[in-house]
Amino acid sequence: MTQDLLDRLPRGRVVALDASAAMLDEARRRLAPFGDRVDFVLADLNLPLPVAPPVDAILSTATFHWVLDHDALFRHLAAVVRPGGRLAAQCGGKGNVASVEAVLAALGERMSGVRYFAGPEETKARLAAAGFVDVRCWLQPEPTAFESRTEFETFLATVVLRTFLAGRAEAERAPFVKRVADRLGGLELDYVRLNIDAVRA
Repeated sequence: MTQDLLDRLPRGRVVALDASAAMLDEARRRLAPFGDRVDFVLADLNLPLPVAPPVDAILSTATFHWVLDHDALFRHLAAVVRPGGRLAAQCGGKGNVASVEAVLAALGERMSGVRYFAGPEETKARLAAAGFVDVRCWLQPEPTAFESRTEFETFLATVVLRTFLAGRAEAERAPFVKRVADRLGGLELDYVRLNIDAVRA
């Protein structure tokens, strides 16, 4: 996505921000051809962001649902985007992987405190409180199918259940993923995306 932005903004600069040093190292490798047009920033969206001067726009994909305090998140974003600047984002929304949540509940497990799938109305209110206007938020069902059981289990383990499995013994992980996949009974995940489009007042 960062590469796409740089391609579309031939005279622009991009701030690549992530909480993972490993992800930033990979971004530096992949974006090396763009030279000094990219600033790499290690930062946590739960905290004020070390970005200056204010940026013209913020783009985010598949990130906001990992931030539990959306009030603070939108305040921190508003603080680094210029007045009239745009926020465009997509993340997991209300109802995302509800089937997995139901399976985990049936197995006596919970994923609380790991991710937050917000709805459009609460998100609109939070964005307005943080200083955004012309706010549009909507949910977009995006069922995601997989070609094989192996691919499905791999995705469950590395994406959907990744943080959940981190607290389990290595030997327990694959059997647990298999149990979840068995109970889901197919090769599709009920993804729901929350789309966000707003302008800084």
